[in-house]
Amino acid sequence: MKTAVFAILLCTALPLCGCLSMPPKKAPLRTVDHVDLNRFMGEWYVIGTIPWIVEKNNVGTMDIYKMRPDGRIDITYAFHKKDLSAKRQAMHAIGSVLDTKTNARWGVQFLWPFKAPYLVIDLAPDYSTTTIGYPSRDLIWIMARTPTLSKETYQSLLQKAANQGYDTNRIVKVPQTTGL
Repeated sequence: MKTAVFAILLCTALPLCGCLSMPPKKAPLRTVDHVDLNRFMGEWYVIGTIPWIVEKNNVGTMDIYKMRPDGRIDITYAFHKKDLSAKRQAMHAIGSVLDTKTNARWGVQFLWPFKAPYLVIDLAPDYSTTTIGYPSRDLIWIMARTPTLSKETYQSLLQKAANQGYDTNRIVKVPQTTGL
């Protein structure tokens, strides 16, 4: 009888112990209130990132956005592999604004039919810097209109990312060059 009671208590308690060891669920990323798409278009240098698999070892990276007549956005991801003197390469994607009230939530499609979430989680009032987030917080892109940022500005952007639940120790700076 004692064994049966112990087994019942153990079966009841073990699931609760598992819940206690699970990390707390993070709140959804907060996007900016509004993105003026015309101002957002153009060249953005990637200053810091948690790189996804195709970005590893890329340097001099940059996103270039161009509005299409159909309202979608042509996205060119330009980069050099490992060394700034290596030949510049590019990948192309199409962005679709998913939240037209704010223009801060997009779906980006590199390969049909898959769309990746693209969340504008920070944007300077003068459109000089932006941070793009990913819901799981496994990816982030801190970008600027210039290939370098002051240490103070970069630290401020890292702090904003931390405030959104990012582990900023995972964010790496991207070596940059000027222009295409």
